[in-house]
Amino acid sequence: MSLSRRELGFVLAAGVLAPGAALAQGAKASSAVELARTGESLKPGQWVWAPQIAPKGPVVVHVDLSRQLATVYRNGVRIAVSTVSSGKEGHETPTGVFTILQKDADHRSSLYNSAPMPYQQRLTWDGVALHAGGLPGYPESHGCVHLPMGFAKLLFGITPMGGTVIVVGKAGDPPADMPSAAGVLGMPMNAGFDLGAEPPPYGEDWRWTPEASPAGPVTIIASRSDHRAVVLRNGVEIGRAGVVFPDEDFQTHVLVCTGVKDGVPRWAYVGAPGHEEEADRPLDPDLMAKTRMPDGFRTAVRTVIVPGTTILATQSPVLPDTTGKHLTVLSSGR
Repeated sequence: MSLSRRELGFVLAAGVLAPGAALAQGAKASSAVELARTGESLKPGQWVWAPQIAPKGPVVVHVDLSRQLATVYRNGVRIAVSTVSSGKEGHETPTGVFTILQKDADHRSSLYNSAPMPYQQRLTWDGVALHAGGLPGYPESHGCVHLPMGFAKLLFGITPMGGTVIVVGKAGDPPADMPSAAGVLGMPMNAGFDLGAEPPPYGEDWRWTPEASPAGPVTIIASRSDHRAVVLRNGVEIGRAGVVFPDEDFQTHVLVCTGVKDGVPRWAYVGAPGHEEEADRPLDPDLMAKTRMPDGFRTAVRTVIVPGTTILATQSPVLPDTTGKHLTVLSSGR
């Protein structure tokens, strides 16, 4: 890996070369098996990048706070893994499903003495972002997710504005599938609904207001514990309904739409941590067909599904809360 003079300055200023932190080292892999093997033995500051495994398709970033790892999927296939450093105690990184709100390769903090935040990808307007930063081997940020410089640059180059980033787990805890005590929505639901009202159960009125967010990437959150589905576009809720699922699967699964043929979406599993064997496996169409929801809601949802649309199926409740404390790391105008 080679760094430009500007990038090397960012590395030094951000403390990536601080004692105990390795200079970001990028490894290459020629196959999914080799990537998986390399990804399991990364040391702080190291990462592996294998984009040729899935050259095209929608990108999803999965950050596991328990493992302090970020995994990148393209078209449902894992193509990269990196060590990270998330928020320290008192500045915990919030969990949830986020969309990339802003990208700035040369960003500097307006709160922390103009500290460099190279290849910044903003997840919340109160300051949480992905960016290159210190990697001591444990959580030490003020809420952001620090990445190795080379990895941050490569990731910046393949993620779209509005792309999906999923943050799960809790730093210091044993790796787990998904914390069930926390809500999975990483952004306030602000489609004009009464936020204090319960989502309608199956068979009752459903809600659909696509005008609340006319464009942007779509994420569907399916909560088995609440029997609810919430549809987000560009991070804003545009619909919800009661849903009855056909199985008793209590695991967390991530799926991405790889194409739409004759109006019918095709879905593939993302090999999320703990479910690596699912990567690129197509979803059984019968499973989707057996999922019960209001007919009008099903029809409406199909109008916004395009390649890259993401489904997060979880046992966690659908709440507008996130874990971690409210914080401001940096500020920026919209």
